[in-house]
Amino acid sequence: MRLLVVEDEARLAAALHRGLQAEGFVVDVASTGPAGLDAARHGDYDAMVLDVMLPGLSGYEVVRRLRAERRWLPVLMLSAKDGEYDQADGLDCGADDYLTKPFSYVVLLARLRALLRRGAPERPAVLTVGDLRLDPARRRVTRDGAEVALTAREYALLDYLMRRPGTVVSKIELLDHVWDANIETAPNAVEVYVGYLRRKLGRDRLETVRGAGYRLVTS
Repeated sequence: MRLLVVEDEARLAAALHRGLQAEGFVVDVASTGPAGLDAARHGDYDAMVLDVMLPGLSGYEVVRRLRAERRWLPVLMLSAKDGEYDQADGLDCGADDYLTKPFSYVVLLARLRALLRRGAPERPAVLTVGDLRLDPARRRVTRDGAEVALTAREYALLDYLMRRPGTVVSKIELLDHVWDANIETAPNAVEVYVGYLRRKLGRDRLETVRGAGYRLVTS
């Protein structure tokens, strides 16, 4: 397994290099954001350990650009910034895991192994289907560049459908994943909210498949 470590603190970078090599990994090290981004773009890596505070380009921006280019290299982000919003920012911009400094080396290895088991499936930070874009971090939806104002329920319904573009999703599945099972929901709730979305996005975007459910049109 080949890893890329992007860390500007020389002693920590050297320690990670030695430790990970001792575990059998092939390890390359970059010390700036631009160098790390270039290496991730052109190297055949199985995972990346990425510091947040880097010269030239932050770790947030590195992973954001990789995801925008549809590069799904698993990323474990390291940072001395341990606030809950800092961690949320790292995960929302496309990182797969976030570990605060100082960290346990045993935990770092375990999290790396977990990332490697998952592999590198597509997991965009911003969902795009045709001219629709949904940014989960900013809870912002646009169609053809124009912002679309959605209620919380409309947003949740669209989010679920955009993660399954072109797939028929049943009413039962939508009720299970978009509505609270502990709160009584009207039987026609799905139809009502699909109607709301059609009015805001265009009737052509949501197709009714009779007897089966709904499908988000991809073009």
